[in-house]
Amino acid sequence: MTTYLPPDAADRPFDPKDFNPEVLQGQYQEITNLLLASHCGIKAVKTKLEILSDEMQLQDQRNPIEYIRSRIKSFDSIVGKLERRGFPLTVEAARRELYDIAGVRVVCAFVDDIYRIANMLAAQDDVKLLAVKDYIRSPKPSGYRSYHMIVEVPVYFSNHSEQVRVEVQIRTIAMDFWATLEHQLNYKRGLDEDGEVARKLRACADSIANTDREMQVIRDMVTQLDPPAGETDPLKMLSQVASVAGMAGIGPLDIH
Repeated sequence: MTTYLPPDAADRPFDPKDFNPEVLQGQYQEITNLLLASHCGIKAVKTKLEILSDEMQLQDQRNPIEYIRSRIKSFDSIVGKLERRGFPLTVEAARRELYDIAGVRVVCAFVDDIYRIANMLAAQDDVKLLAVKDYIRSPKPSGYRSYHMIVEVPVYFSNHSEQVRVEVQIRTIAMDFWATLEHQLNYKRGLDEDGEVARKLRACADSIANTDREMQVIRDMVTQLDPPAGETDPLKMLSQVASVAGMAGIGPLDIH
């Protein structure tokens, strides 16, 4: 199949020059608009998540989000998915039928952070929650675990606004480690679900899930050992805010 996007096109500003007009069959402008909207939808969701992360870092004295990644589905993948589902190969069909053109992955330290972040994001006034698939409570047969949600967010352009759908995947570091390696091992190979490799992958997924649970128990035990918080030190609070905001440290000599 023809390649429509360069390999590094995900998660960087969309450039129409990346496309080959000869293979787009008259839909060049429509595709440009679709992928631009997807890129902006990703930026909107990432901004919301980064703000939530900053807020929780101040509240909990730790950062629940380890890192955020994003990608725009390649045009090859869009075409392939439309073909597999029997939809016409048009931009309009992609807008209407595909919910994962824009994708954001959030990686957390602990399982309870996943649900906390998902609930806080879904509760925002301008976020519309369209669908949820909880592969943590109900893992896939392969052993894959992650929390998936489809949200719709507004994107404002110079002369109009659009509601853009974004798939948000939230998982722990351990879940992301397993999923990344499983994808490399299984990508386009179609491993037999009853074969030895698939059984070993499921066993690893179960072991990682047990580790996630144990690490959360340990985290809760450590939290209970912390002494009760005393009165808030204003200078210490200002220093924490400055740290989260990326500003220079604030200390006694900085206050006049």
